[in-house]
Amino acid sequence: MKRNLLLSLFLLSSMFSISQVTVIDSIMSGGVYRNYRIYVPAAYNGSTAWPLIFNIHGYTSNASQEQLYTNFGPIADTAHFLMVYPNATVYNGQPTWNSGFGMPVDDIGFLSRLIDSLDLTYNIDLNRVYSCGMSNGGYMSHTLACALSDKITAVASVTGTMTPAQKASCNPGRAVPVMQIHGTNDGTVPFYGSAYSIAIDSVVKYWRVNNGCNPTALYNAVPNINTSDGCTADHFVYNGGIMGSSVEFYRINGGGHTWPFTYPIGVTCQDFNASEKIWLFFRKYSLSQFVGLSEVTAKINVNVYPNPASEYVDVEGDEISLITIADMTRRVIISQSEKHVNTSALPPGIYLIIIDSGDKRSVKKLVKI
Repeated sequence: MKRNLLLSLFLLSSMFSISQVTVIDSIMSGGVYRNYRIYVPAAYNGSTAWPLIFNIHGYTSNASQEQLYTNFGPIADTAHFLMVYPNATVYNGQPTWNSGFGMPVDDIGFLSRLIDSLDLTYNIDLNRVYSCGMSNGGYMSHTLACALSDKITAVASVTGTMTPAQKASCNPGRAVPVMQIHGTNDGTVPFYGSAYSIAIDSVVKYWRVNNGCNPTALYNAVPNINTSDGCTADHFVYNGGIMGSSVEFYRINGGGHTWPFTYPIGVTCQDFNASEKIWLFFRKYSLSQFVGLSEVTAKINVNVYPNPASEYVDVEGDEISLITIADMTRRVIISQSEKHVNTSALPPGIYLIIIDSGDKRSVKKLVKI
């Protein structure tokens, strides 16, 4: 795992608790380094597990632009969650997410590994991991709802939809809460669909049926607080879904390919803050609500010492059933039930030590010297 100089700044700021910071880092996935940005509010100190939200950029864009454009920082600061902004790979000359477009890139695997990797460094509430995104990032969030529903609790798509192939292969296996935000005059991802995109009403209906929600929505006109932005908004809420799930839809009448309440690039709705509404939607849901607590990777309190280790390492904790030591690619090297582990044969380096106790798990970094 490569570290950017900003990580050093993060460590210093953590020591003195002076400010929030954006850390730039990367992980190995699919044989290449994939990079990302993670926003860490000043209040984070690791003592409490915080939610994690993916914010996925659009086609031709990047993580830095997405972070600036959607402005989740002030919300994360007060609501206490971590924001991660991953970068897509370049395909046909442009950054693109493989969300039903047949690309030779495993973006689902990358984002799944990124959750695991971040959980090693930060205290993440794995019961509350969410994904939102704009345009191609909205497509990708729908992809995660379909294919990574064992880790992603709920998703939101702004100016994104699903491809016909993506919709045809979608199999989430459970109800997935979804929020859709889209402008009727979107010239990039047409509201009424195209050869490469499902009409927005059809996407909303797909998730409403999948979640078993009421067919009739609760409707409210969003107050038109800015009469000069060139658009209005309607809010539709489909409640009554399986295990309390719902689908919410903000229709921006006359809106373009933009993120509401941010920089006006074209017709941008200023009547509500999309980032704020997404968080208010996400915070209602936890993964155990849909898959059962036993299926969520829960953490256990264990003590691993000495660390750094040389000849051995001891694991202290109750009802430990299995101790696994793996390299950073998760290749298993040692697996045993005894709490005293002989590490003398391990080459110096950084490893993962995975401690299982029933349906709970703790993963830590182990340094061998």
